[in-house]
Amino acid sequence: MFRSQVRQLFLAAGLLLSLTAGASAQDDYTPAPQPSATPFVVSTWPATPPAAPSSTDITGDDVAALPQPTPAFYTQGVLVETLDGKVVMEQAANQQYNPASVVKLATAFDALQTFGPNYRFSTVVWTNGTFDQTTGTITGDLIISGRDPSFHYEHAVAIARELNRLGIRTVTGDLIVPPKFTMNFNWSAVRSGEIFYDTLDATRRPAAATRAWLDEQLLTQGNTAAAAVTTQPTPSVAVMGAVYVASVPAKARVLVTHRSSKLVDVLKVLLCYSNNFMAERLGDNLGGASGVQHFLISKVGLAPGEVRLASTSGLGINRLSPRSMMKIYRALLKELAKHNLSASDIMPVAGVDPGTLQKRYTFGYSRGSVIGKTGTLGRSDGGVSALAGQMRTQSGETLLFVIFNQRGNVVRFREAQDRLVAEMQFTRGGPAPFAYAPQTLAMRLSDTEVEQADGSEFEQPLK
Repeated sequence: MFRSQVRQLFLAAGLLLSLTAGASAQDDYTPAPQPSATPFVVSTWPATPPAAPSSTDITGDDVAALPQPTPAFYTQGVLVETLDGKVVMEQAANQQYNPASVVKLATAFDALQTFGPNYRFSTVVWTNGTFDQTTGTITGDLIISGRDPSFHYEHAVAIARELNRLGIRTVTGDLIVPPKFTMNFNWSAVRSGEIFYDTLDATRRPAAATRAWLDEQLLTQGNTAAAAVTTQPTPSVAVMGAVYVASVPAKARVLVTHRSSKLVDVLKVLLCYSNNFMAERLGDNLGGASGVQHFLISKVGLAPGEVRLASTSGLGINRLSPRSMMKIYRALLKELAKHNLSASDIMPVAGVDPGTLQKRYTFGYSRGSVIGKTGTLGRSDGGVSALAGQMRTQSGETLLFVIFNQRGNVVRFREAQDRLVAEMQFTRGGPAPFAYAPQTLAMRLSDTEVEQADGSEFEQPLK
């Protein structure tokens, strides 16, 4: 039992390293405390935003010109409401701020409504060649298609195993990957293809890939089944050619289809670690920043002047007011409820889940009493920190909140956010944890599926 727990800890640590590698240094980082360049000022009255400028701003290649949101004039904007919509606290709630990684909630909402929580991203393996069963050789190319933002080492080894089960061990041609193919949270399709190429072949496979594969077997199958894996033939497919980026040829035939974990689990990992790579790649499937912005206007009902998105991860210059973010968050909760899900199914629970909220709200009953999404940009807009989500109190209430800060010291902003949440809770008897049963995040990304093509296709050479 102890060894199993240690192995799971190492697996979780490996996942953390991979996920944080996909996040920008500007996103949800923890800088050393530094004196603020300007005094930390909190406005004490609601701000009325200036009228929208007459100029327009193009926010994407396919989006019409929209009024540009106005910049923030106050260092803090706050909106706290009860579940039924009663305002508990309001401060500069109509003012535009940079929400940083809180934008990921909008991206997640768009994905949930577009695909559904049970959607799985497919990575399909094709060939344009002929197959000789006696030698286990495909004479032709191995071709990949798909845009799975969570595709990793262990998934590539699983594909090698399924190809071996079809009798395939050697490919004489090239490995062809699509322009948007990614693996191990690497932005480059070429580099991702090279990683996939090496991982397929046991003689070239990195030690990290072997560890990831064995750890996943342990996690999903237990000690006994995982031990049996080491006695079985090592999955391996050797591709003899080079790696190219191209589309799937018209006459290619499917060999294997790998399907990712469910979208709801991918979102949980994405939001816990605030992984920029996963958010941007997910956004690619939604039309990018302009697509998510259009979704917020057409589906959530934001006015064109209420939102400006430059990315689907929160990097760069984005604009939302606390009131607009509250609209988005309420709509997200409503979408989750349609599928019998709650905020904790996709968002980090503070002090419980690993990631950006792991070390916040950890004292006593405050642990588990906040479900939220953080946002941090160290340089943009003079320093940005944001927190949005919900808190629970001993009185039985759940309060929804949005806190946006910018133009100041990020560490001090976070301290002020935590004080504000604590004050809200203690005016209602103190914090109380949400009902929540945590699950290892590595397990969430291990719930994948692999499907072979119909075996009858290989009774004769592929045409």
